[in-house]
Amino acid sequence: MDEVIQVTQWLSSITPRKKAKLFFFTTHADTPSPMVGSNDVDTHEETQLPLATTVALHNFKNIDEFLKKKVNTFSCYNVIENEITKTDYEYLRFYSACKYLDVVPPFLDLEKISAIQNKFEMTDEERDYRLLLDSADLVLEKVCDYLEPAGVSQMWTALRKDRNLIRGVKTIDIIGFFVDPNPTGIKECLFFFIVRFLQKADKINRVNTNRLERLIAQCDESSSCEEGKTIDFIIDSLRFYPTELYPFGFCLIMCVIEGRDGAMQEIEKTMEISRHLGMITHTEKNPTKETIELVKKELMKPKYQFYSSFACWFMSHGDSNSMVLADGETIEREWFLTSFPDISTFQLKPQVFFMVSCRGANKFSLKGDEFEGQSATCDYYDIGSALIRNRMLDITDSVRDISYVQPMMDTLVAYSTILDHLSGRANTHGSIYVDRACVLMSENISRGRSLTEILEHLSQDLHEILQETMDEDRIVYKQACHYDSFFRKTLKLPYTRHPKEDVHSAPQ
Repeated sequence: MDEVIQVTQWLSSITPRKKAKLFFFTTHADTPSPMVGSNDVDTHEETQLPLATTVALHNFKNIDEFLKKKVNTFSCYNVIENEITKTDYEYLRFYSACKYLDVVPPFLDLEKISAIQNKFEMTDEERDYRLLLDSADLVLEKVCDYLEPAGVSQMWTALRKDRNLIRGVKTIDIIGFFVDPNPTGIKECLFFFIVRFLQKADKINRVNTNRLERLIAQCDESSSCEEGKTIDFIIDSLRFYPTELYPFGFCLIMCVIEGRDGAMQEIEKTMEISRHLGMITHTEKNPTKETIELVKKELMKPKYQFYSSFACWFMSHGDSNSMVLADGETIEREWFLTSFPDISTFQLKPQVFFMVSCRGANKFSLKGDEFEGQSATCDYYDIGSALIRNRMLDITDSVRDISYVQPMMDTLVAYSTILDHLSGRANTHGSIYVDRACVLMSENISRGRSLTEILEHLSQDLHEILQETMDEDRIVYKQACHYDSFFRKTLKLPYTRHPKEDVHSAPQ
């Protein structure tokens, strides 16, 4: 069959809502640029003009033309070995979006997709199409689904009132002031236009969504939300780190085995909980400084930008400032913690570090006969609180910026013990902190708990346990853990994931 006819038939089989979503996912805002093969042309017209004309004319002709052009580009594309191009990213994004929406063209060359994945050095686990979807876009898709056409129309009206933001933007004028978002697919096009416009204007990104939240907050709840949803519910959905679908993230486990009883148990537990959380896991036993440098270099590879989060377990002996490596050398804990957040592939994504080592020799020891022989080795600005708001600073958009970010932002560091103190172990099971952390995370999957809630529970749980030193003094003591958080959103544990099963239910 002629390819033109095939493309036409394929497009005619896709609903308007799915066309809008396919366009949105395909014009992903964070595609690396400049890339090999990129002509550095401003993508403003490409990503916003088709949405604007579709909303204005109630006609999907320009989106159809865009999708045809993509298909033709991929059809003629020759995969170049060793060189990752902008088209490689676009091809993978297009394929994953089609797979997610259940609209994969029957004529799409899957061998080319496999060849591109080879260039990214993807493992079998990483070839799951869900990894290629951008989790932030998936959250925005849900927000769109939660809103009624009237709600999106009210967002548009609020946006149009911001003269400084829209001044000189031609696509804004194409849509006009008053919009009828009720025809099928038009609500989605208008919402996705608003999102891409705010992203291109550098007003929102995958972490900073305040500007979008403020538009939603101006909607009338009685007419703007799908049944069973509220404005607060919709806004709250934007206040979590986007970690939709599988995998939840990438987990690096580094464990010094030499001279640490129970270390293999630590590895088994952390691997099990990481996989249960739906993370793709890599383990380094007996790491050295050279190992750490090699891992950092590996994590800079382009494929890691597809991950939604990063977690690292580092388990070794240590003191107040440093950690002991397998070869007896030490590294500064601060150096380790500040070197990973600089890796560009995980910027604007949650990074969690579990640092399991002693930080000194002090003990919170318990004295007394009864202990002998006992051991177990609301928003700041309330929208309705006008009186309070009137006494607060008026922070305007002109003094806000989301472009420059401190490297440690979106990072959480969890310590197994407090400064200058021991971190307890059991002879056969290794770190007690690792054991309790894995148990509590496992128990709270699918309960909607955030990571910080679990760490607070862990702090309580660990501090109840009586431990005993391994030396001849046999001192009974307690251990206190803590964490330092630079998070800007809440990181929720995922529901149980089954990476080898297709859990996808195609959106409407």
